Amino acid sequence: MRPSTAGPQALTKASSDEAPAQWHRVLTLLANISLFIGMRPMWTSAASHHLAVAAVMSVCYASILVTGVLTLIARRTRSLARLDLVVLVTAVTLAVCGFVIYHGGGDESVLTSQAAREFVAGHQVYDQPWRWLFGQQGVALTPTMTGGYDYTYGYPPLPLLLAAPFLWVGHGAAPAVLTSTGALIVATIVMWRMLPTQWRSAATMVCLGFGLLPSYARLGYPAIVACAFLIPVVVRWPRMGHGGRGDWARAACLGAACASQQLPWFLTPFLLAGVYALRRGDLGPRAAAVAVGRIVGVAALTWLLINAYFIVSEPRSWLSGIALPLTQKATLHGQGLVGISLYFTDGSGRLSWYSHASMLLAAGLLGLFVFFVRRLGPAATVLPWCAFFLATRSQDGYYLMMTPLWLAAAVTAPPAAFATAWQPRPAFLRGPHRQRARIATGLLLLVPSLVSATLAVTGSPPLQMQLVSESRTTAEAVTALTVRVTNHGDAALTPHFTLTTGQGMGRYWSIKSGPATLDGHASARYELLPPSGTFTVPRAGVRMRLRAVSAAPMTLSSTDLHLKAAASTR
Repeated sequence: MRPSTAGPQALTKASSDEAPAQWHRVLTLLANISLFIGMRPMWTSAASHHLAVAAVMSVCYASILVTGVLTLIARRTRSLARLDLVVLVTAVTLAVCGFVIYHGGGDESVLTSQAAREFVAGHQVYDQPWRWLFGQQGVALTPTMTGGYDYTYGYPPLPLLLAAPFLWVGHGAAPAVLTSTGALIVATIVMWRMLPTQWRSAATMVCLGFGLLPSYARLGYPAIVACAFLIPVVVRWPRMGHGGRGDWARAACLGAACASQQLPWFLTPFLLAGVYALRRGDLGPRAAAVAVGRIVGVAALTWLLINAYFIVSEPRSWLSGIALPLTQKATLHGQGLVGISLYFTDGSGRLSWYSHASMLLAAGLLGLFVFFVRRLGPAATVLPWCAFFLATRSQDGYYLMMTPLWLAAAVTAPPAAFATAWQPRPAFLRGPHRQRARIATGLLLLVPSLVSATLAVTGSPPLQMQLVSESRTTAEAVTALTVRVTNHGDAALTPHFTLTTGQGMGRYWSIKSGPATLDGHASARYELLPPSGTFTVPRAGVRMRLRAVSAAPMTLSSTDLHLKAAASTR
């Protein structure tokens, strides 16, 4: 037995004494450089209010510089691996410094912290409006197409349960920010440890570099917690289904991720379909079904255990709460296709087709994944997020916060892992014209979403709005607008108005006079009052858009206003 054990040890030692690959050296250097991004404003803030933190950050600056030199001159793979660890420690230190400096959070973290407080106090958590939370600086409102705002907690409960032990940290959003920042740090360390040695700095770079994910963590996004639980699931996920403690742990983490935020719900079907295809390819259909059933069972049990208290204590409000992002009818926002209706046209009377297009694309991509898993398997962690590009809420955060999963799959789920995966092959995909049939299958799966998206984009705005008069107290302060609105559609609409000077949607203006519902092909005058009492006319060159939205049906109508600073008031 001695030769068989000494051989691998000698091989490992010889490998660590070899000169490092140049790509490994460059990767370590890039991860080190990525830590510079965002450090300057953090250090500036720390130097003004937290001198101890500024001193620690100065040491981090020195660490980055010294590590950069050593990375370029390291002669052995083992030495470079140690520098990878130095980069990780520096990144974690900067993440902690970021939390100390910025822990005010945003709307998600404020809601999560408040939900944790209500839970500890034994009060109802879901379907409870906490309006007072949104008067704070930096806490954004989520306007809905119904003319109001959502003040309730709309996420699964695990983030608030994790934040509950940290309520002593402080008031406001601090407990939730600490939870998400801690989750990101732990996830980075776990991913760093799970990846092959030469790829570890990539984990540091993607998770803690660039200042990207740490900024979302400092805002307390529950998706960061979900991503942290998904990382151990995705690393080497093609091995899932063989049984053992690894399978149980991965399944439990998947259930915990689904109990943290809604985004994992969209990834789960792709992973399960991939596991079934892989295990059917090497174990057969029955064993593959058992393997997937075991994963689903453990994940579901974990999810139920986390949600059990709320299922028993407030079943209806809990159900509506965790489904809220899908049902709240939030106003349009994001960097996806919906921007055409928001910025490049005057709106659309068929906004619901954006949602239809998104769901149809998700279903179509899942179908493509099943039919062509050998080709698409490595992209399982990216495909689900493509559907959000067509949604009414297509924020880039949906993609950005899941990018560690992209890296984990790229390193540990290569195309070769799917070479023997099972793919359904009906007769029409096995005939002499199978190549054409496969192209046709792909088109058939994607065309419904493309048609729906086209319907949404090409819809005409149902309301035509024309400025009649304006009231001012000063040359720049508008106190009221009178607008003539004509409904060119057949359906009666309940319009809600807002005036925006940038991206997204501003706060709603109140209607002082005018009908609540405007019948089809009818016209009416509306006197609109700004939400804060006055509206300050921006400088010349700033685009002002008067928008009107309705919830049933979902429509958007916009028109540009040309308000100028007047020489006298009216």
